[in-house]
Amino acid sequence: MLCAFIPASDSRAAGKLIAALLTCDLPRYRDAHKAFMKALVLKGYDQSNVEVITQTPNPDAISWANSIRKFNAIGADVIVSYGTSATLVALRESNDIPVIFADVYGPVETGVCKSMAASGRNIAGVSSKVPLVTLIKTAMELKPIRTLGVICATREEGALVQLKEARKIAAQSGVILVEANVAAGGLDAALASLFAARVDCIYVSECTAGGRGFEKIVHKATEMKIPVISQMPGAAQKGAVISLEADPAEQGQMAAEYAARVLSGKKASQFPVVTPKKIDLIVNLKAAKSLDLHVPFPVLSAATRVLK
Repeated sequence: MLCAFIPASDSRAAGKLIAALLTCDLPRYRDAHKAFMKALVLKGYDQSNVEVITQTPNPDAISWANSIRKFNAIGADVIVSYGTSATLVALRESNDIPVIFADVYGPVETGVCKSMAASGRNIAGVSSKVPLVTLIKTAMELKPIRTLGVICATREEGALVQLKEARKIAAQSGVILVEANVAAGGLDAALASLFAARVDCIYVSECTAGGRGFEKIVHKATEMKIPVISQMPGAAQKGAVISLEADPAEQGQMAAEYAARVLSGKKASQFPVVTPKKIDLIVNLKAAKSLDLHVPFPVLSAATRVLK
């Protein structure tokens, strides 16, 4: 998908081109980019001085690389990437074009940046990392968890970081982790393996298959009376009993701030990685009721949002 829109009236940005790449067509990335565009206008950039071109290719490394090569060919001044996988490809393929990223889980752990203080390369942006331990510990207050199922895709760097975190938390908490890699046999096979293992709860990492099939996961898990938890934006609205979500709009707004600075002549390598400030711990009472789960008061008190 290729479309154009724009940023505003700073003469320093006249004739500039921003090229945006979304890892895949998911609401979280669309919402972040929409917020990016609005924030860019507020920074003084519109159709009069900066063109914005957006691509949402097939979610695979070859398609992402082809998009970045197109951006190189048309002479983009800034590349904006949404999601860990697309950002890593942008970093590899972007030549000397500065990259501003958003919604990257664990920028240091995935190799996007050398440190949170400064990327050490021609890239800067916004981390979407939120504390997985908070999500899992909250779920354990809702229901005893002896066995935790994880839906992940080990070839996706962000999801792999989450899996490693889940392994560490499980080991510290005395919980058995059952891993289901959707890259190996698809979503149905992953769910079947978790059901066969009689897991007490399912954690859905931020993998593409998990995002696209989230409603299906929730539906089948609910039939088995198994709660679903996740850190994916929108997870609670789609039926997760508990979610811990970074705000996509904030991601886009922060990315716009950095893009504006780069357009004004600043170096991306000089910026620290920004961490999310708007984080919601969401409890879905309707989903809990469908699973015959009582939500204790401490869980409700800890929640920043409650869906009834």
